[in-house]
Formats: sequence, C-alpha cells, structure tokens
Amino acid sequence: MIGLIVTGHGNFATGITSSLRLIVGEISDYEAVDFLPEDSIEMLTEKLKNAAARLEGCSSILVLTDLAGGSPYNVASKLRMERKDTMEVIAGINLAALIEAGMGRESAADAKELVQTVQETAKEQVIRFL
Repeated sequence: MIGLIVTGHGNFATGITSSLRLIVGEISDYEAVDFLPEDSIEMLTEKLKNAAARLEGCSSILVLTDLAGGSPYNVASKLRMERKDTMEVIAGINLAALIEAGMGRESAADAKELVQTVQETAKEQVIRFL
C-alpha cells in the first residue's frame, strides 16, 4: 500500500482530511500534519518524520502539500531527498486530487505512478464557470 501524508499551513491538512472522510469514509495508511502558527520548522520536520515513521509498513509514501515553496513543501522535499526511492512530494493539491490519491493508490504500482494521476486530476478540477 502507498502511504499518504497531507500537510499544509494552519489547519489545511486536518481540514481537507475532514472533507475527504465525509466523502470516502475512513482511510488507512494516512497522516494529516498541520503546520500551526506556533510550530517552528524544526517542529514541522519532527511531525513529518514521525508521520513517515508511522507509515513505514507502506511500500512508498506520497506527501501532498498545499503550496509549492511553502515551509511544509520545503520540509517534505528535504525528507524526500533522504528517501528518494520511497517518497514523492507534490504541491498545490485540492480535494479532488486528494480523493484521487486516496482511491487511486490501490491500483498504482508506487508513489511515482500515483503522482501522475493525482497531478492530472488536480489540474482537471480547476475550472472556470462560463
């Protein structure tokens, strides 16, 4: 199974997780990590490392973040450098992308393959009403 970690600024991770659970129910091998105003970069790093450790039984891990270039993305990217073969990081997720990640990981071979479908879903769901 591919483990999922969602992280972002403020309560982004727990908020989007709440929406995910409303739509698909409980999800296994999943961690939500908020980067709260009182958290330092060191605290966020520790939170993400602990979340990854709880997913050690997974074949790989996909980390989904709110904003490219933000602290959660930067910290996750540094962790990925330590785990190149077993971790992928993607930024700019939306609820549709998270649902795709949660449901698509059963058919994906690994996090690298899952990233492709998650990115496409995220892009497809940003639309303008005409």
